[in-house]
Amino acid sequence: MLISKMAAEGGGKEMNEIKTQFTTREGVYKLLTHSEYSRPNRVPFNSQGSNPVKVSFVNVNDQSGNGDRICFNVGRELYFYIYKGVRKAADLSKPIDKRIYKGTQPTCHDFNHLTATAESVSLLVGFSAGQVQLIDPIKKETSKLFNEERLIDKSRVTCVKWVPGSESLFLVSHASGNMYLYNVEHTCGTTAPHYQLLKQGENYSVHTCKSKSTRNPLLKWTVGEGALNEFAFSPDGKFLACVSQDGFLRVFNFDAVELHGTMKSYFGGLLCVCWSPDGKYIVAGGEDDLVTVWSFLDCRVIARGHGHKSWVSVVAFDHYTTSVEESDPMEFSGSDEDFQDQMIHFGRDRANSTQSRLSKRNSTDSRPVSVTYRFGSVGQDTQLCLWDLTEDILFPHLPLSRTRTHTNVMNATSPPAGATIITNTSSNTANGNNSGANTPGINSLSTTLPRSNSLPHSAGTTTTANNTNKTGSGGGIGSGIMDSAIATGVSKFATLSLHDRKERHHEKDHKRNHSMGHISSKSSDKLNLLTKAKTDPAKTLGTLLCPRMEDVPLLEPLICKKIAHERLTVLIFLEDCLVTACQEGFICTWARPGKVGLLSSQNQASSPSGTVV
Repeated sequence: MLISKMAAEGGGKEMNEIKTQFTTREGVYKLLTHSEYSRPNRVPFNSQGSNPVKVSFVNVNDQSGNGDRICFNVGRELYFYIYKGVRKAADLSKPIDKRIYKGTQPTCHDFNHLTATAESVSLLVGFSAGQVQLIDPIKKETSKLFNEERLIDKSRVTCVKWVPGSESLFLVSHASGNMYLYNVEHTCGTTAPHYQLLKQGENYSVHTCKSKSTRNPLLKWTVGEGALNEFAFSPDGKFLACVSQDGFLRVFNFDAVELHGTMKSYFGGLLCVCWSPDGKYIVAGGEDDLVTVWSFLDCRVIARGHGHKSWVSVVAFDHYTTSVEESDPMEFSGSDEDFQDQMIHFGRDRANSTQSRLSKRNSTDSRPVSVTYRFGSVGQDTQLCLWDLTEDILFPHLPLSRTRTHTNVMNATSPPAGATIITNTSSNTANGNNSGANTPGINSLSTTLPRSNSLPHSAGTTTTANNTNKTGSGGGIGSGIMDSAIATGVSKFATLSLHDRKERHHEKDHKRNHSMGHISSKSSDKLNLLTKAKTDPAKTLGTLLCPRMEDVPLLEPLICKKIAHERLTVLIFLEDCLVTACQEGFICTWARPGKVGLLSSQNQASSPSGTVV
């Protein structure tokens, strides 16, 4: 059905053509060919056997108004440029910093946004041999190297991130399935670390480093089986979502070192994960070619999306095209002035404005608010998909007692009275999919809209899980993390929740390359506190961990376009554009609707025209 639909849109032979623009309800996104970043010679990189190209951004708040900086790795090389985005053409002849590594390749990187200034930035870089480097590409300094002798972990670094709100703590995951918490102020020691068990649970354990003086790593997490492919912190920094090669999403309370909930892929490993701006939903993608939406509050799968024809490599929410509709027409008019006021602060502040608006849904005295979440995905099939997560999917069983008139989805071109749309377009076009439902527990409204981006599914098939609606533990993640972790036991609710799942056989270990009918004789997790037998992974199908395909709504992508020759490895949503990258080493900028003409008219001499062939 999807294939015939795409063929009808583009004609048969055009399906393999690279797209340079695509249209959504908010308008036309255009590829800015002059804003392409790559190696200075612009030669496609021979990507055989190399690590994925990754991109990191930081804003250094310099006075010129052009404070965005971009870092990307291609093969053995690492580049650091001024990022001009939709404003001006990229000048590849003048990298601020360029590094070429021998014997190892950069695999991932992350800027510390708290400490970044026009004179100095802290950039963490993970490597294929297991080391982590702290560099300052503005000062062109290398300040520290962690796991230098590979005594802590010899496997490839899969993900590295600064702990939110911290200037010195960072977390590193490896292909070994281990994660380590480091402090930049501490050394790693000259001998292999000795560990002491801190906490243990269902297929995970956490150890502290046992030494006379404080040294790195502060904590060692062992999570699941196989590589830990990616992790992401929740918007408030209290929770950590991890996806592994064993096919499991595991969500932890980071401060308390507790397991909050789990989810299992339809099959194969999970490769990528992201949080909604309000922290209520997690999207994961992987080797089952699906995107899976998981409710943080209900700890259950609420939807799957099928549009990719191969592994999904990146998922990301678009904070700027997530729309929020207030039911009180007096408070917000949705005017351009309001829109400008909303969008004054860039980066974290901008995301926080969306988050604060979304968080109104948490307060009990809040008026009904309708939210449509926009997220995107890219895959090894070279395709970009955009998805809308609407309230008919989020809350399919709302009472019908209170209804109101909804704008027809197909004809929605402007916001209804009283709508404030958090989006990027200059025309401030509404997302047509807004329903008008609210979160459970507040005044709920019914949904009467048709599903514009989901396939029909039978009513009553979605099962509700035990609600493990827990808030993050108090206490900052700083020097007190050890005390906090030791002092906080597994809460009563978490214990009950995990116990219930075990009773119902919902939590199953999964080993990649198992034959489906084989029960492994291998012993349980080597550090498992809870004695349980390994079970056939096929038996997770049809449980809350992994519902059958017909038991949850199946989303269709809003758009699904082939945009590269090689597999895609990057998708980042910025205010004026979205950024993609492929394994050939080309980083592409796609101007959001209305952003090309507006900016090119201001900078006609140096700006790309945005014309597409």
